[in-house]
Amino acid sequence: MTEIPEHLRKRAEEARAKAAESSDDAPTDDAAAGGDDTSEAASKIPAHLLERSKAAKAKAEGDDAGAGEAAPATTTAAPPAAAGPAPTATGPGGHTQRLLTVVKSGSIQDVKAQPQDKVHVWPHLLVVEFLASLIITGFTLIFSIFVNAPLLELADPNQTPNPSKAPWYFLGLQELLTMFHPMVAGVTIPGMGIFLLILAPYIDKNPSIKPEDRKFAISLMTIHLMFWAVLVMIGSFFRGPGFNFVFPWNDGLFFEL
Repeated sequence: MTEIPEHLRKRAEEARAKAAESSDDAPTDDAAAGGDDTSEAASKIPAHLLERSKAAKAKAEGDDAGAGEAAPATTTAAPPAAAGPAPTATGPGGHTQRLLTVVKSGSIQDVKAQPQDKVHVWPHLLVVEFLASLIITGFTLIFSIFVNAPLLELADPNQTPNPSKAPWYFLGLQELLTMFHPMVAGVTIPGMGIFLLILAPYIDKNPSIKPEDRKFAISLMTIHLMFWAVLVMIGSFFRGPGFNFVFPWNDGLFFEL
């Protein structure tokens, strides 16, 4: 038999006590029956649950009587016939019902913490950058002890080296000056490149870090780097005396750090 919850059992007992009080006050059995119905309606207990509770109570009292335990004088046992029909597995209208129970949270929801891709700048990022700067500084110091810097002799104001080239990181700009007006080579072209790089995050708003998802940004940066790298290579290896165009495999290499 299905076990009746304790709170429903208590409500059924209270309703039964109210029904007993009303039956004592009423002069006839019909009035008692009417009071019983009134108490059931007041308690708002479903009829099938009340009948199931009465049947369980009657069976418990019958087992106690069969074992030889005398019931108290103040207790009036209801006859088995008044217990109502035997409890069934279905509720009103033939619908199958069951009582709710406590279910652990792990069986109905995911309680595991989801991993996050974000980390704090301090200390995670800054510690790594600080260690990287220490390693690079130590390597540069050790390298400078064992390798001499490729410096030229003292400058002679009476003799200008030919060709006279800017440092390698400015050779791209020097190469542009040989092709365009200084205003175009020194301001317009570099300014357009920097302006496009500034607009890149606003044009390509895709948050993905995969190269196949950031085609615009990667293409723009690749064109910028390749354009400047080609100019630096031409100024370094293909410019000779007078900054004229030469082939290094024919006229030699005019490049010094």
